Amino acid sequence: MKTAGDILNVLFDDHFMKKANEYSMLHNSWEDITAKNGIPAASAHSQIKNVDKGILIIEIDHPGWKQLLQTKLIQLLDDFRFRFPKLDITGISLIMGQAEPQTCKKNEIKIDRKKTEQTVSAKTDIKDIAAYINENIKDEILKEKLLKLGQNIAESESQKMI
Repeated sequence: MKTAGDILNVLFDDHFMKKANEYSMLHNSWEDITAKNGIPAASAHSQIKNVDKGILIIEIDHPGWKQLLQTKLIQLLDDFRFRFPKLDITGISLIMGQAEPQTCKKNEIKIDRKKTEQTVSAKTDIKDIAAYINENIKDEILKEKLLKLGQNIAESESQKMI
């Protein structure tokens, strides 16, 4: 029996894991960066969604928060560039959406080890992992992020083959 962590280790090499860790740190930095720039309440009404071609995409739940963040864009961009130089962030895009608070309580994610253990061969493909995530991960935010990570990996791998 292998755990979900074992599955991920089989699928992803060290280079990918370092990049994934960088993105994880990026997502987790939002609360700290907004607080550093004098707008700590903004993190409860917005979240980092993605980095696409050097543009950091931040989703906001109300136009008022978008206006407030726009007043701090230069400082926010400078902080992201300083903290995450390898991500080569060149800009920030603020989009309206149904932002969830970035401050997910780590204690709220409960994993039942018996349900997450599963026998998996080293040749498990991305579709099997997506099905596993959909069936076994109950936290919608975590599920969404894991599925997006899988998509990004598949896209990255297909670009390497070109």
